[in-house]
Amino acid sequence: MTHQIQFRAMGTDMLLCVDNGSEVPPTEMAEVPLWFEAWEQTLSRFRITSELSRLNQNSGQPVAVSETLWQIFHAALQAERKTDGLVTPTIANAVIEIGYDRDFSELTGQNLSPGQSAATQVTPLEFVSWDEATRTIYMPAGAYLDFGGIAKGWAAEQVVARIKHHGSVLMNCGGDISLSGALLDGSPWEIGVFKPFDRASGYVEMLFLDHACGVATSATDRRRWVQGGILRHHIINPRTGSPAFTDVVSATVIAPTAIDAESAAKSVLIRGSQAGLAWVEDDADLAALLILENGQILYSQRMGKYLPLPNNG
Repeated sequence: MTHQIQFRAMGTDMLLCVDNGSEVPPTEMAEVPLWFEAWEQTLSRFRITSELSRLNQNSGQPVAVSETLWQIFHAALQAERKTDGLVTPTIANAVIEIGYDRDFSELTGQNLSPGQSAATQVTPLEFVSWDEATRTIYMPAGAYLDFGGIAKGWAAEQVVARIKHHGSVLMNCGGDISLSGALLDGSPWEIGVFKPFDRASGYVEMLFLDHACGVATSATDRRRWVQGGILRHHIINPRTGSPAFTDVVSATVIAPTAIDAESAAKSVLIRGSQAGLAWVEDDADLAALLILENGQILYSQRMGKYLPLPNNG
């Protein structure tokens, strides 16, 4: 039997599903929201008392960090390498400059004052230094980190690792999903891909996953707001310091891990449909489904094996 709990954390909706073959849910499931509360106190840039905020406030000097922040930092380093620098935590200044300086729920319906006229320059992560022996991070003066989706992917993986001894587990952190494998009877988990701008109307596609992996969707249809009369979204292109100019409104990627899926989905969205699909096809570990601003749906070649049989060709 599959048990579920839903809650809010990290500014988004969370869903944990555990198929444990019993009518009684694992008692450990009730502890998961508490784990997220602890992680947010470490990783949230919206909490001035968080460890990440303290690190950002002390840019220009080395700061010793916890094991959790250290793990996320190194996951971000790997994501930046894999995406050729398109996914990086050093976009914090650019995100703040376009108005995303508070929890997104506080931005809804507001027309924010204009930011500076020029795009914010993003400091490459290569200018951040760290010391393995002392577990310290040195941020250049004026540079700040925002782990964003990487933190959600990491958290999804942590929950699965901690719960999977009870059975088959799916953890969905606002679209960043980690799976431990197939359901106990061998059947796949079914994951829907929402229709952008009209999510209440249902899914445009269903994905069928029967192995340990990660799935993530990066989209610009939900976190949008107006600043100085200009429509903004939260996906920053580090090369421009501004919201990505792209024909992709939603990119869903299947990858070996949730962190890989999250960073790849964002990379594809920033690259645009043509370059993004080509980049996915060059990596045998990735499969992607793209929904464009004009409503067209594109599939990478490897995505076919995760679709319902009639679409497998």
